[in-house]
Amino acid sequence: MEIMAALSRTVTDRTGGVPECGDLERLFGRRFALIGMIHLLPLPGSPRFTPKRGMDAVIRQATDEARVLVDAGFDGLIVENGWDIPFLKPDDIGPETPAAMAVAAAEVARTVGVPLGINCLANAVDRSLAVAAAAGAQFVRSNQWVNAYVANEGLVEGRAGMMTRYRHAIGADHVTVWADVQVKLGAHAITADRSLTDQARDAAWFDADALIVTGTRLGDAPTTAHLQTIRAATGLPLVAGSGVRIDNLADIVPHTDGAIVGSSIKSGGVWRGHIDRDVCERLCAARDVLERQAEEAASQDGSR
Repeated sequence: MEIMAALSRTVTDRTGGVPECGDLERLFGRRFALIGMIHLLPLPGSPRFTPKRGMDAVIRQATDEARVLVDAGFDGLIVENGWDIPFLKPDDIGPETPAAMAVAAAEVARTVGVPLGINCLANAVDRSLAVAAAAGAQFVRSNQWVNAYVANEGLVEGRAGMMTRYRHAIGADHVTVWADVQVKLGAHAITADRSLTDQARDAAWFDADALIVTGTRLGDAPTTAHLQTIRAATGLPLVAGSGVRIDNLADIVPHTDGAIVGSSIKSGGVWRGHIDRDVCERLCAARDVLERQAEEAASQDGSR
């Protein structure tokens, strides 16, 4: 019963109107969605880009992984310039990065017909929105939508006010924003006097459409306490953004509406590995079992 209740929440739209279906259920048509992460190979302009291989290699890797993920049962994908290490602050990112991401994302969208998200690192939400508008993606991820934190790139500030205006200006109001709350790989001392509840409500107040919660590092799962706290803070859908594996999926599902999965479905369980088809299929099968169990529990409860 707890799982079913967690999987069937609705949210109020940003204008304060009648409650509507949450963003994840609207996009994916189910109560708990699995979103596969595609870490693009190094793009033009980044230190690891190989001109001899060019964009053909980037596109081939992205579309091959997209096919594996969707065939395994993933409900959606998110494209990220994960190999553009070291990452730049938003204003330092040149036009070559979103241009390359748009080309790759458009090919992914043509290859598989599932909802697509964009994350241009680090926290370049305007670039992500531009890519989404050009490639036909449905949502973007913002690692810092409101407030600020200190990342490897330096001080990273939330720019929700500018980004919502930019989104409207380019005719992309249909592209939704999934905002991290205390994202991994950062120091959050700047907001130490604000609780997780306050920070989640800040993101909701500034028109985020869904919230993401992570562990502290790549591959670390969020704690149950953090999931419960952020879930209780707003009516927005909640997504686990790191550390989701087959062995902890049952602990994640009751508190969230979906999960972005990257490292655990790669060879060796590390983000830079190759997609493991068998792990992808087993993760989706485990999710389906949990959903069936939730539906059966709800049916039995309703018949009493």
